[in-house]
Amino acid sequence: QVQLVESGGGLVQPGGSLRLSCAASRNIFSIYAMGWYRQAPGKQRELVAGITSGSRINYADSVKGRFTISTDNAKNTVYLQMNSLKPEDTAVYYCHATLTTTEGFHDYWGQGTQVTVSS
Repeated sequence: QVQLVESGGGLVQPGGSLRLSCAASRNIFSIYAMGWYRQAPGKQRELVAGITSGSRINYADSVKGRFTISTDNAKNTVYLQMNSLKPEDTAVYYCHATLTTTEGFHDYWGQGTQVTVSS
């Protein structure tokens, strides 16, 4: 069974930084895209940053210039470096991947990691 395992969330003061990691488990033939979404209380889940196998990257306007998405293809891992964090960045962050695996071509989600920006 394919799993996305996230790490790196936590509590940080405004202006601080966090780095999220998401590793896809074994039995992966190819990665079409990976990315990060977030969902704040009472709000819809939104795309934060995404990267395709062709290295096309897109960011939500609200995080441009502050967040950076990157991948380590050898480790099937995607990272989200978050700098200059603001209270409005507080949310549960979910890793997402579109993969070809032994299960076929599917979308997968991580379990979510809490990011809280507060003084």
